[in-house]
Amino acid sequence: MQKHQMTGFGMTADGKEAHLYTLENKNGMKACVSDLGAVLVNLFVPDKDGKLTDVVLGYDSAEGYINGSGALGAVVGRNANRIGGAEFDLNGVHYELAKNDNGKNSLHSGPDYYYKRLWETKEFGPDHVSFLLHSPDGDQGYPGALDMHVTYTLDDDNMLTIRYEAVPDQDTIINMTNHSYFNLSGHDSGSVLDHRVTLNADYFTPADAESIPTGEIRSVEGTPMDFRAGRVLGDDIDADYEPLRFGGGYDHNWVLKNEGRFVKVAEAVSDKSGIVMEVYTDLPGVQIYTANFMNNEPGKDGASYMKRSAVCFETQYYPDAVHHDNFPKPVCRKGEKYDTRTAYRFLTHE
Repeated sequence: MQKHQMTGFGMTADGKEAHLYTLENKNGMKACVSDLGAVLVNLFVPDKDGKLTDVVLGYDSAEGYINGSGALGAVVGRNANRIGGAEFDLNGVHYELAKNDNGKNSLHSGPDYYYKRLWETKEFGPDHVSFLLHSPDGDQGYPGALDMHVTYTLDDDNMLTIRYEAVPDQDTIINMTNHSYFNLSGHDSGSVLDHRVTLNADYFTPADAESIPTGEIRSVEGTPMDFRAGRVLGDDIDADYEPLRFGGGYDHNWVLKNEGRFVKVAEAVSDKSGIVMEVYTDLPGVQIYTANFMNNEPGKDGASYMKRSAVCFETQYYPDAVHHDNFPKPVCRKGEKYDTRTAYRFLTHE
């Protein structure tokens, strides 16, 4: 029998109450999600000894998410990742965005982030919680109004699925992701450089020193970016390879081979806890980010999150896709449904 409960989670900057919604399956796995930003706050997963381990970095209350940096657990929109020059053209119209990255580019559509806003809770059942954010025409600089629906579902196979749904009233850009920071040894356990990651990707998109893709789609063959057979994150993270030097470690988009199908694209393993995480998506890319810029971030339960203490798997359209004709386009047409799913499934090995 699945259990679910709602508790208070502190106050927003304008004095509204935020809430925490807890989903629990028959295996004792628990996902805690807030209506502040639709953020994933806790994910308690059984380790190889059956002990529940919280595998996502986060904060103790709404105030932490409002004040915090790094987008912990965040639902990111209207466009995740970077847009070079914080501008783009669509249907012959030029749009300007806020320059919140190096004073030049747009990052995660900030500074008015979706993940710092209070969402409306639409449904809360034994296995799911669904949130709604109305994003008006011109929000963050993007054309078209839409209602973004985000639904978290926890099933008895220990899979947490995140579904994004919206229908814009004008042609616009939509590229949603979840920016959870995973540490499969436990959110407060330090470095993830011992995690082994496997990724079904033959190519990645190199970027310049400002993390804007050059447009090249480069083979991973013979590079530290080749995770096809599995690679321990720490083995080559500091290799003298230009993309790693530019990113300060892994902070890159890989080209997935799923062709729009919802399939397993990646896996991460902690031998310490025995926890295995599988990543599923129907999106064309995934940004793997090893928290290279995390610096003594005050987290849950008195934890202090340091550089490389987590790894993100941000499923997405490629960064800066609006400026590269050879990248899949994150354009959603008027009246069309944006509908995409990403899931994280947890297993153990001895």
